[in-house]
Amino acid sequence: MRHDRRMPAWIDTHVHLDAPEFDADRDAVRTAVRDAGVALCVLQSIDARSWPVVRALAHRHGDAYALGIHPLFTPAATAADIDALERELASRRDDPRLVAVGEIGLDYFVPGLDGARQEEIYRAQLRLARRFDLPVVLHVRKSSDRLLRALREVGGGQPWQGIAHAFNGSRQQAEAFIDLGLKLGFGGAATFERALQLRRLAAELPLDAIVAETDSPDIPPQWLYRTAAERAAGAAQGRNTPAELPRIGAALAGLRGLTADAFAEATARNAVAALPRLEALL
Repeated sequence: MRHDRRMPAWIDTHVHLDAPEFDADRDAVRTAVRDAGVALCVLQSIDARSWPVVRALAHRHGDAYALGIHPLFTPAATAADIDALERELASRRDDPRLVAVGEIGLDYFVPGLDGARQEEIYRAQLRLARRFDLPVVLHVRKSSDRLLRALREVGGGQPWQGIAHAFNGSRQQAEAFIDLGLKLGFGGAATFERALQLRRLAAELPLDAIVAETDSPDIPPQWLYRTAAERAAGAAQGRNTPAELPRIGAALAGLRGLTADAFAEATARNAVAALPRLEALL
């Protein structure tokens, strides 16, 4: 990428702007996000029904999007959905706002999901990412080792581009993702003081391996979170939006002894390295 201009302040690499939490005021939310200094959001999809929605939103707001089947939605997915994703990627391959295959991956935290089915759909999507030369955005929840094994096997030992979203594994697992070429997504979870290991990783991993994200409306930062007891007593759960990214980023920067501006610029450059089509959108 060119180095003759300053990168925009913040890139939120993981947003679900199509979520029902935003139905009442989606356009106003996106305007507030821009006013907060977030230049670009990467909208993630979860299933076939969400693909046209995130694409339309990305074009409406000047954002980017990813197409894929989320592991929590694999129970309803079929071989026909993989075929449909292949057709969708083929038909949108020249769309500059399509930047990745995502959100895909494995989830061994939520009970009742068929692990073998998840892995079948995950690997099929990895093969599509290779075929269409697109990065991947990975859902990583109690699944790092299996995700890594599939990346090595499908990729034939060659590096990948993309992001291990909401990373919360070990230092060894973090280094394994980095060795394969992936960046690691950090967001609101690292703002909780009790998240000692996650905060240590955010502080100590190489700066060029980290991207910033909110996963909004999910994974609220500490200042928005309300416990079940607090909610029962009438306290409202704060809504996470990409407008929280500068404050989240400032908290992460503080863990590293950096200014918020320095962290914003570094993570924006890392986002472009992970998802190269972003550069043309900035």
